Amino acid sequence: MTVQPTAPRTTRAKIVFFIWNNLPRLALLAAVVMILILAGMVRNKSALIASEKAAGIKQERPPINAVTLALQPTAISDRINLPGSIEAWTTLNLLSKINGTVEEVLVREGQIVGKGDVLARVEDEDYRIAVERARSAYELARSEYERDRAIYAKGVIPTAEFDANRTQMETAKADLENAELQLSRCTITAPMHGIIRKIDAKVGLQLAVGDPLAEILEIDRLKAVVGIPESEVAAVRGLATVDISLQALGNRTVTGRVHFLSSSPETVARLFRLELAIDNAGGEILPGMFIRADVVKKTVPDAVVVPFYSVISRNNEQYVFIEKDGIAYKKPVRLGIMEKWLVQVTEGLAVGDRLLVEGHRDVEDKQKIKVVKAASDIKDLTL
Repeated sequence: MTVQPTAPRTTRAKIVFFIWNNLPRLALLAAVVMILILAGMVRNKSALIASEKAAGIKQERPPINAVTLALQPTAISDRINLPGSIEAWTTLNLLSKINGTVEEVLVREGQIVGKGDVLARVEDEDYRIAVERARSAYELARSEYERDRAIYAKGVIPTAEFDANRTQMETAKADLENAELQLSRCTITAPMHGIIRKIDAKVGLQLAVGDPLAEILEIDRLKAVVGIPESEVAAVRGLATVDISLQALGNRTVTGRVHFLSSSPETVARLFRLELAIDNAGGEILPGMFIRADVVKKTVPDAVVVPFYSVISRNNEQYVFIEKDGIAYKKPVRLGIMEKWLVQVTEGLAVGDRLLVEGHRDVEDKQKIKVVKAASDIKDLTL
């Protein structure tokens, strides 16, 4: 017969009975807790050792040699450089006003002529005969009119007859003037100062009214023509002058005055025609030469400007380093206008800051540096 142990009746006995029955489980739980505590202590100790080691390495690292630039207010421009070409200010196609045979050509292609210079002559014998005939008719009509006027005052002839004679005289005079005009057109003269681009008139050529004689270009002043993209029209509209460079003349730079900006695009590329007036008194610039137009859209006169290579871009962040008391400090920046190798900083820097322009890619924030050169002007920097 088996004897069953009696259940503990007191609180203390119950606690002792519970511990005794669960002793293995409690021992295992205690061991797990101890292991976790020891692992945490080891991890914290390792992190502390690594931190102390990194700090020691950083302190032992020698200062980085650096070049600094003291930032000064600098003008910077937002500009675009566009291709274009030179055109004559005026292109005049000279046409014949009479019928006749070319008798003489007095100029050659490429020759500069002045207003009124004789270019060619047309045989004028027929026109001289016409002038003489018209002059004789006019003299006769004038004589008859003068005679009738004397007797008309005495009431000898009626008014209608006198008026008819006066009309006949005036018609004869108009015919004479027309004949003289046609005769004068036998001498072909330049209507303006320019250069002869092409001569169509040849000795012996039979001309009809409207036939081409020559093409004259006005080049004392010229037009530089540039195609402006649609996105830049608003900026260009307010400009008064534009600098252009002429490749054929050793990239010589001249200033063109804005003369005309088309109100609609003139090409399938949606380019708006911009015409710039250029003085060419010396005649060195010729139509057809290629140009580059430096269109300045906006100028900031007192901007904070840095070399573009001094800006570091990493992980969608742009920043620079400045020097203060031998320590490099990281400065996030926001950029604005860029011109050649310079860029405007709109946020993050101020006038007087000493910017690291060399050695900045080898330093870390708050690291000691050694300034080997301190530039005071951005012009002192060379690329």
